[in-house]
Amino acid sequence: MTATVTFTAGFARKYTAGVREFEVEAKNLRGVIRAMEEMFPGLGHTLEEETNVAINGELHETGYFQLVPPGAEVFFIPRIEGG
Repeated sequence: MTATVTFTAGFARKYTAGVREFEVEAKNLRGVIRAMEEMFPGLGHTLEEETNVAINGELHETGYFQLVPPGAEVFFIPRIEGG
């Protein structure tokens, strides 16, 4: 099942050499994270710890078993930290 993964421009510059969009095969969010980790070692941990995710426009915590339907748009959003 193919999903489109999208990052913000700033996140992409920092972690994926500026590439913002990827096609990955995954059934759930954990599969998406693993696919990104395979392409960019170390990125999986960053996605788990530093982002939230929207799947088809619906915001979720970065949970491993969140289903990713075929053709889904998965958008990773850097968390905003405040003090």
